[in-house]
Amino acid sequence: METYECTICGYVYDPEVGDPDGGIPPGTPFEDIPEDWVCPVCGATKDQFKPVEV
Repeated sequence: METYECTICGYVYDPEVGDPDGGIPPGTPFEDIPEDWVCPVCGATKDQFKPVEV
């Protein structure tokens, strides 16, 4: 699964880890996160994330 990086603060969403504090269980692809989810570090919206190039 692809990871996504916040373009504001650099937080990386790893689908294998999820965002348990934000209610996103491990194994959740970025595409399946609700649109109202925000970056747990800086509060940026989901559209502020970009795929991480491997």
